[in-house]
Amino acid sequence: MKICFPIVSDQGMDSLISDHFGSAPAFLIVDTASGESTATTNGNLQHAHGTCNPLKELAPFAVEAIAVRSIGGGALHGLTRSGLKVYRSDGATVADNLARLAQEGLPELSADQVCGGHGHGHGCGQH
Repeated sequence: MKICFPIVSDQGMDSLISDHFGSAPAFLIVDTASGESTATTNGNLQHAHGTCNPLKELAPFAVEAIAVRSIGGGALHGLTRSGLKVYRSDGATVADNLARLAQEGLPELSADQVCGGHGHGHGCGQH
């Protein structure tokens, strides 16, 4: 499976998970079968609330799943409508999350676990 992690900066498997999917500076895509990883910057980083389109950046990588710390409802709906699984990242780094995915799996996000908006005290990242 190819899984995407929003990251703060590219440090390979030691990359820290970004707090929010659409505003992440970069993404690390990991092929769980081969262990290969590829980093890409988020060209859509500066966006108005509700207008981000990170799928444009991710399209060439044919990702099947996303693991996020927090995400807005529109983004979650768009990703799942596109056929992607969206998991909650529980670890601090990509490596932490991959280990959890392999051991007990990461929990799938549901609509009641999304953020309400940028900077509105909405509790993003709290589960």
